[in-house]
Amino acid sequence: MFDRCLQINLQQGFGGGEVYAATFARTIAALGIESLLLVHPRATAWARLPLNGVRVVSGEEPTDLALPPTWIVCHHRLPEPSIAALKAHGHFVTAFAHMPLYGRDPAPLRPFQCIYAVSHHVIASLHAAGIDRVYPEPLWGVAALDREGGGGPIRRCSRYDWDRRKLRDRLLGALEPLWRSWQTERTLVRRPGFTLGIVSRLTPIKQFPLLFRYLAPILARHPEAKLEIFGSGGYASVRDLDRELRLLARRVRFWGEQTDVKAVYGQIDALLTGLPEKEALGLNVIEAQACGVPVLAPDAPPFDETVIDGVTGLRYRDPRLDQGVGFEAALMRMISGQFRFDAHRAAPHLARFSRQAFTERVARLVASVESMQPQEMEP
Repeated sequence: MFDRCLQINLQQGFGGGEVYAATFARTIAALGIESLLLVHPRATAWARLPLNGVRVVSGEEPTDLALPPTWIVCHHRLPEPSIAALKAHGHFVTAFAHMPLYGRDPAPLRPFQCIYAVSHHVIASLHAAGIDRVYPEPLWGVAALDREGGGGPIRRCSRYDWDRRKLRDRLLGALEPLWRSWQTERTLVRRPGFTLGIVSRLTPIKQFPLLFRYLAPILARHPEAKLEIFGSGGYASVRDLDRELRLLARRVRFWGEQTDVKAVYGQIDALLTGLPEKEALGLNVIEAQACGVPVLAPDAPPFDETVIDGVTGLRYRDPRLDQGVGFEAALMRMISGQFRFDAHRAAPHLARFSRQAFTERVARLVASVESMQPQEMEP
């Protein structure tokens, strides 16, 4: 029915949603469909991602593209008048839900003609919000370890993702290179002991400050446990996280956002996730397991979809419920060597997140769109 797919991602930042959009765009192209990607003019991170076969268009208003009827997939919430204008031109306007809707306003998703979700967890949240135009199969992502950059030692970068729209952030961003020049550790050298790693944007949805309110006192009792943080966040997010990590002092190091994520996973013994309920899937969880790195995650959706307890990692009881008792037990199993990543038993699980499996899921989605009747696409 449609011989082209236009994806819209107007985020200026860079995170899992952008990595996912690039993978989806390449997969669409590999299936023989013209694949276009509309990105914000000030979004420069797309150059890090392989986009073979994808035509990248820079702009801020999709209605300016003057395309014939097209299958449109939004990764960025559009204003309702823009959605209405696209539908009036005969486009089939759909969207990805990259975050669960629990506690969020579902209204921005209602104008879309179909919603795609990245996990069962997100699908359940959409149904709970009364949204019924939901594609039934979760479109789990893949480990995107082929980003450009890297090849050398891991060097310290900014832990802050400055918001240039704020005067405070512009001033602090200008001053940051001065205080960073006084830091002695600029290249990562692995320390003895057991290394936990955070490989993630330090955004509010991860809830890292709240998590470490419970975990920091436990980690403080285990001096062999070190924490390396690879990612950046807004000023308030980093400030709040710093506050909760004071107990650990020099056992915590921030390295900022890194492009060579495969090298990062080679420097840690286990990946530590954030709290679960605002998380949609966790590409970092899939990436870590693809590298043979076990995951420590709360025993709750969506991590019950991505981590096999006792095989690819350990799921522990939410520390808000048991004050971190379950986390400490899981941590000690890893530190003592009682738990090891089981690559043989993990293979069928990891196959669900392979490029081949993702391509098959997207092919089924394409077939679903092609089989739809015109009345099914009406608002």
